[in-house]
Amino acid sequence: MIRDIKSPLWAFDIEWAPDPVAGRRLYDLPAAMSDVEVVGEIWKRGGATEENPTPFLKLIQCRVVSIAAVQRTARKDGSPDLKLLWLPRDAKDAAQREERAIVARFLDAVGKNHPQLVGYNSQGSDLRILIQRAIVGGFSSPEFCKRPAKPWEGVDYFARDSDWHLDLMQLLCGWGRADGKSHATLHEAAVLSGIPGKFETDGLEVAQLWLAGRYREIVEYNCFDALTTYLLWLRMAHFVGLLHDTAYESEQGALKDYLLEEAEKPETAFLERYLDEWDRLQPDAAT
Repeated sequence: MIRDIKSPLWAFDIEWAPDPVAGRRLYDLPAAMSDVEVVGEIWKRGGATEENPTPFLKLIQCRVVSIAAVQRTARKDGSPDLKLLWLPRDAKDAAQREERAIVARFLDAVGKNHPQLVGYNSQGSDLRILIQRAIVGGFSSPEFCKRPAKPWEGVDYFARDSDWHLDLMQLLCGWGRADGKSHATLHEAAVLSGIPGKFETDGLEVAQLWLAGRYREIVEYNCFDALTTYLLWLRMAHFVGLLHDTAYESEQGALKDYLLEEAEKPETAFLERYLDEWDRLQPDAAT
């Protein structure tokens, strides 16, 4: 399952939306069509119905709009130093919202820092969309893509059994593509573990938020998912024995202390909502 804890570790999550540029190119749509109209046509050709007007699309037809990660770095005494990271850092800045700026910066950072990546359905979705959109966008990320001759001889984000990329969904549910029925969702695994799940926004709403220009809301939702992924990783690290009971409680406490401190700052005041939901889900919370 999980064999070790590397430093740094990034529990990450990615948000994406249908790409109007891709829609115009693939379906030869007129330039006069608005982005909203183009996205509607992409969904239509993707199998939209009255019951499911926004079907899941091929990742290559979507653009990355946000990436968030909880960074865990081990101090000399072994205690965690935590930091919440996200792109675009300033959602009001159009240049930072460009997909190239988001994807290239993230891949370059991974290639430079070599974190242990932790995601949920990241083998099937998050890592795939990064690769696909980097390729169609003409990006180059040799350090991220570099592979050792043998998986155990160095950093390898692509080997199925590599410790450098942990897909928690696959560890929980087994290998293979999620069919929506037998695989636990992040929301299910989290909430049943007393961890906040999708309590304000759902991934299906991201496209509508992006079309409406509500970029900051996407970033905040993305950060919540990254925090949830990190807390689920902690629980699994405890399960396999990498964190004993006291260490597990201490790690959760360290994250809560970090969030409490960050929630006092204007830029990250939104984290108070995550803390409230976390408290609500605890067994001793008032019913």
